[in-house]
Amino acid sequence: RRPHHRQRILCVREVFEKMLIYVCDDEVQILNMISATIRGCLPEGTVEVFHTGGALMRTLAERPCDILFLDIDIPDRTGMEIAYWLNSLDHKPLLVFVTNHDELVYESFQYHPFGFIRKKYFDAEIKKILEDCRKELNFQKKHFCFRMNGQETALLLSEILYLEADGNYIRLCGTSGQYHFRSTILAAEKQLGADGFIRIHKGFLVNRSAVRMVGSQELEMVNHDKLPLGEKYADTARREILQYMRTLMR
Repeated sequence: RRPHHRQRILCVREVFEKMLIYVCDDEVQILNMISATIRGCLPEGTVEVFHTGGALMRTLAERPCDILFLDIDIPDRTGMEIAYWLNSLDHKPLLVFVTNHDELVYESFQYHPFGFIRKKYFDAEIKKILEDCRKELNFQKKHFCFRMNGQETALLLSEILYLEADGNYIRLCGTSGQYHFRSTILAAEKQLGADGFIRIHKGFLVNRSAVRMVGSQELEMVNHDKLPLGEKYADTARREILQYMRTLMR
């Protein structure tokens, strides 16, 4: 019999689009400085500015953006209020808080911002946060492609929680359900390893952004599934996942 080689074909497909970036600050001089710096660092992006929180929210409701740089101290609507409101949107942007108040960084964590920039260190921090945003957006727009039941299937990488070996097949657990297709964990790791997927066991490959808790012998995923840490992979996997978690708390 001829091998079913098509069933083993896996790929990661990228979709690049022009980024839309909103900046909101009530101080005109700072607003112009931030927007000019972003345009210089990301010439491929489109930057729009807002002086009030109300104007920003009205625009976001009609036309979502990819990245939002938001001052916490806005007179008409505080940055924290706007961050809470963002959770009601179908398309939530990467939120980067910008402020003069270092003490607010811990309070802002409850809104799960992607980043936090202090205005006094803006020039030193902006390039790094923009590069991180670019990587995250590229990740969000990538698709993992596989063949299941004779049909091509493509899932966004951000929709994949983990992959589990099942004999000559893989069981993929995603946010929209489970998928079963012919392949190996090793083949999937070669395709996904550069995009934040980490081998934690001979039979499991996880999306590091979908890990909720790290224990001594297992991981808990955001869907509350608990997965074992294999002895061979445990130290490296735990280190890489914890390092990723710390970057989210910078």
